Amino acid sequence: MNLNQIQNIYFIGIGGIGMSALARYFMNIGKNVAGYDKTRTQLTDELEALGMSIHFEDKLELIASAFLDKESTLVVITPAVPKSHLQWNYFIENGFQVKKRAEVLGIITKDTFCFAVAGTHGKTTTSSILGHILYQSGVDVTAFLGGIVENYNSNLIGEGKTVTVVEADEFDRSFLHLHPNLACVTSMDADHLDIYGDVASIEASFIEFANKVEIKDLFVAKGLPLKGNTIGINQEATFSAQNIRIENGFYVFDVNTNVEVITNVKFGLPGHHNLSNALIAFAMAKSYGVDSKKIKEALASFKGVRRRFSFQIRTERLVYIDDYAHHPTEINAVHQAVRELYPNKKIVAAFQPHLFSRTKDFIDGFAESLSKFDEIILLDIYPARELPMEGVTSDWLLGKIENKDKRLIRKEMLADTFASIDADVFVTIGAGDIGELVKDVKEVLNAKI
Repeated sequence: MNLNQIQNIYFIGIGGIGMSALARYFMNIGKNVAGYDKTRTQLTDELEALGMSIHFEDKLELIASAFLDKESTLVVITPAVPKSHLQWNYFIENGFQVKKRAEVLGIITKDTFCFAVAGTHGKTTTSSILGHILYQSGVDVTAFLGGIVENYNSNLIGEGKTVTVVEADEFDRSFLHLHPNLACVTSMDADHLDIYGDVASIEASFIEFANKVEIKDLFVAKGLPLKGNTIGINQEATFSAQNIRIENGFYVFDVNTNVEVITNVKFGLPGHHNLSNALIAFAMAKSYGVDSKKIKEALASFKGVRRRFSFQIRTERLVYIDDYAHHPTEINAVHQAVRELYPNKKIVAAFQPHLFSRTKDFIDGFAESLSKFDEIILLDIYPARELPMEGVTSDWLLGKIENKDKRLIRKEMLADTFASIDADVFVTIGAGDIGELVKDVKEVLNAKI
C-alpha cells in the first residue's frame, strides 16, 4: 500500500491514545483527517482544536463526502470498536482500504530506522523517554506514543522522516506487524488472557517479536527469558543503574555499561519501575550512538507522561497523584513509589477496574495489591470492549480486599468522597474513564489545602 496516494484518513476510534497519535502524524504531513469516537474527551477536544472533524454518533450521514472516495481514503480502526459498528461495516462492504492501527504503524515505519518498545508494563513511559532523548539530541525522529508527554503536551514527538519510535503492543499480537531495528522488552507478565488463553502463548508471542531483531539489538529487563542486552537495577547486567539515591525529589544514579561508568545521571520520575524504564531508554539511545552527555541532559529534563504517576497537586499539606495502572504489577509499582516518597503519610487510593476479563483473571492479585494502601475506594468495572460477565463485579473484588477501610461507590461520587476523607496523599488509578474525573477531584482537593 502506497500512503502517498492516500489523501484522506478516516479513524474509527480516533480518541484512542494510540489512534490519536497517528491522526496527529497524518495531519502533520498534510493529509485530510477526520473520524468517529464513542465519547467526547479531553483528547478529542485537543484533536478538534488542531482542525480535525470528529463526531460521536455512529451514523453514515456524518461521514464527510471527501472520505467516501475509496481510491484516496484509508480507514483506520481500533480493536476496541465492536464488529456491529455501522460505519466500519459500510467501509468494508464497499471495498475501502481498512487497516488496524498496528498495520498502519508497520507501513509508516517500514522504511525508517525503527525503535520498538515492547512489554506488558512500561511501554509508554519507556518509549516517551526514548523519543524525548532522541529528539532533544537532534535525531531526525518521529515518536508515536501511547500517552501525552508533558514536555510536548502531545503523544507525537518530532516530524522526522528517517527514525521512528513506536510502542510494540502485545494486545491482539499487534507488535508482529512492526519491522524493528532496535527493540526492547520491559516486562512479560500475564495479561490479555482473553486474547492469548495462557501465559505460555504470551511468552511465545514475545519470543516471536524478539526474534525480529538480532540479539545485539535487543534490550531486555534482567530476569526475562530472552537473550539480549540486559538491564538491571543494582544488579549485574549489560547496563546497570548503581549508587542510586534521591536528591531533591530526583533519582540520581550511575550507569555502568561494562565499558564505562556514566556518573550522576538525574531522573525525575519516582519508582523503581520508572528507573528501569529510564535505563532501558538510556541503553537504546547509547547503542544508537547518542552522546552520553546529551542523554543525561534529556533524562534530567523529562517531565513525565500524563496519567503515569502524574502529580496533580504537590504541596506540603496535600498530594494528589493520578496513574493509568490497570494490572496488579502496575498497582504494586505505584504503591512502591508513593511509599518511597511519603513513608509516614496516610495514602488513599481510588481504583476503577478495567475489563471484566482482566478483573476475573487477576482478582486475587488486584486484592493483594490494593490492600497495601491505607484506604481503598473502588468504582464499578469499566467494560471498554467487553460485555458483563456473571459474578464478575467490583463488589466481588471488594470482598477480597483485606484492608478494613474500603468501600464501593458510583464514579459520580468520587470527588465528594475524597473531599470527606482526612488524608495526606490521594491517588486515582485505572485505565478507564476515571481519568475524566481528575479535573473535579483536583478542584475539591485544592479546596482542602
